[in-house]
Amino acid sequence: MFLYKYIFILFLIPSNQLEKDYYKEYFENGNLKSEGWMLNSQKTDYWYYYFENGNVKGKGSYETNKKDGYWYYYTKNNKLESQGHYKNGKRVDWWVVQKENNVVEKVKFVNDAKEGFSLLYKNGRLFKAQHYENNVLTGAWTSIATFKKDNPNARF
Repeated sequence: MFLYKYIFILFLIPSNQLEKDYYKEYFENGNLKSEGWMLNSQKTDYWYYYFENGNVKGKGSYETNKKDGYWYYYTKNNKLESQGHYKNGKRVDWWVVQKENNVVEKVKFVNDAKEGFSLLYKNGRLFKAQHYENNVLTGAWTSIATFKKDNPNARF
């Protein structure tokens, strides 16, 4: 009896909803442009994006056609440019962004907007703190002592 119920359920679910297809897109020069999984014409699971020179441009996961999970982005010269979390296609939580002159920014995002603190490091040393509200810079400190005095409850 169990076997009959199982077979009946399989016939009720269209087979195209159960199958994922691996998709590849190419540049005109023949190099790979992107590749990843599609389910019901929507991006799902892990995807890779490439520059025309063949280096990875970005990689991360999708959930029903929206970026979801941890993503990495690179420069054309294959250096890590930024990394962080997406939820429903929007940047969330802490992101790490490589800036010019060996500066690294750790910045908090809420709903794809800078929200909260941003910490800037040069050669591994914290040299500046900033505060954002809905992508608008509302404060900046170059003295860590002053920052701590002005923001005694800051946690990051």
